[in-house]
Amino acid sequence: MRTLLLNPPSFERFDGGAGSRWPATREIESYWYPVWLCYPAGMLPDSKVVDAPPHGITIEQAVAMAADYEFVVLFTSTPGFQVDVRIAEMMKDVNPKVKIAFVGPPVTVEPERALQASPAIDFVIRREFDYQVVDYARGKPLAEIPGVSYRRNGYIVHNPEAPPIENLDALPWVTKVYKRDLDIHRYNVPFLLKPFVAFYTSRGCPAQCTFCLWPQTHSGHRWRLRSADDVAAEVRYAFEAFPGLKEIFFDDDTFNYQKARTLEICKKLKPLGVTWSCTSRVTTDYETLKAMKEAGCRLLIVGYESGDPQILKNVKKGATVDMALRFTRWCKELGLKVHGDFIVGLPGETRESIRRTIEFAKRLDCETIQVSIAHPYPGTEFYEWARRENLLVEAPMTDEYGHQLPNVIYPGLDRAELVEWVERFYAEYYFRPRVIWRVVRSALWDASERRRLFKEAREYLQLRARRKKFVRQQRRSAEAQVQPAGD
Repeated sequence: MRTLLLNPPSFERFDGGAGSRWPATREIESYWYPVWLCYPAGMLPDSKVVDAPPHGITIEQAVAMAADYEFVVLFTSTPGFQVDVRIAEMMKDVNPKVKIAFVGPPVTVEPERALQASPAIDFVIRREFDYQVVDYARGKPLAEIPGVSYRRNGYIVHNPEAPPIENLDALPWVTKVYKRDLDIHRYNVPFLLKPFVAFYTSRGCPAQCTFCLWPQTHSGHRWRLRSADDVAAEVRYAFEAFPGLKEIFFDDDTFNYQKARTLEICKKLKPLGVTWSCTSRVTTDYETLKAMKEAGCRLLIVGYESGDPQILKNVKKGATVDMALRFTRWCKELGLKVHGDFIVGLPGETRESIRRTIEFAKRLDCETIQVSIAHPYPGTEFYEWARRENLLVEAPMTDEYGHQLPNVIYPGLDRAELVEWVERFYAEYYFRPRVIWRVVRSALWDASERRRLFKEAREYLQLRARRKKFVRQQRRSAEAQVQPAGD
């Protein structure tokens, strides 16, 4: 079957779909590669990956593509699900014979709900979907494909789970699909060098963080590895295939989880003389960080999450504040840049704990940071906890542009205040003399850097204005509810 693998345009400029760790539009436009869709595409020569958001493809243009395909695989997200359903229905109007499968965390967690949302969705594939997509495209009946949920004789059937894929070296290189179907110059992440390409060296994550979406709903906690030789070979291919490529990003849940394996990959990468960045845990030791730097590592994305020790325990982070401080000091000594991720609104959050996290972030003084609003996504331990504690609110988790809005609140912390704290976090962090100078210094002699910073500032100020509007609306609504009758 001629197959279209689609990361849909759920919202205008939505960069939180396939491959995104936080399914929401970011403050600064950032596009990650749709890595998951590219594995089955690499096994289907007559297929095409369409990554709509970075390529500026509208809903109408995506829908029109259905006329040319027999099978569409749509990677959906929790905030974008309703729009994605409408896209599927419009595709059926264009081509009634096309078969449509939804993949992604929402359909893994609630396959029946997904199928009941619309008859336009023919079936869903739970968790990893690589070989299932290929088998169906090659004519295998749904009844024989593990991990599939579908309708049969008026009932919804859930086939047994598929085992996790163990031999990752047997999968195709996604970079070859990027070369075939994508424009790498469309992908931009503010703290990565441009152009870059991203791919995985492993699947799954042994860590037990209660809020993390992917291991709990899609890839699992079982850690499966590509060989160091296979990783190095794809890195070599990427730099040969994409002239002008500046950087590889290893987008694993945690790239350097195991010391011996990290050292093995570094040994293979060092002779290549290339630049790369990756995710990291603060539990990584000095020797490993040193080997990474010597092998070409430039930057680490680190999930610090919180500066409050109790909250780190609440979310089962498996790390401490002291570990984070020591790790970051080592990175500075070695010349490794750090992009720090923080979250406002994790279990146990208070005004005091947020204040501790802001002061902690300033003490770390990473090159760049991202502050996210905690979202208890269905299928996560965080979601089940929030539901038991009656902390979930019946409200959208994104605005009309796909940007995050809180859907969990705590005593003394309503939705408006959580949004305010995010803005305060950014302002206090970035409006410090040392950070301002760091930014200005990087732009003084680099015209492209000046253009990038101007674009990012414009985008952030637009979002900041929308957030302030949201806070005002929430405040007025709260005030109206406490007005005495007759006022």
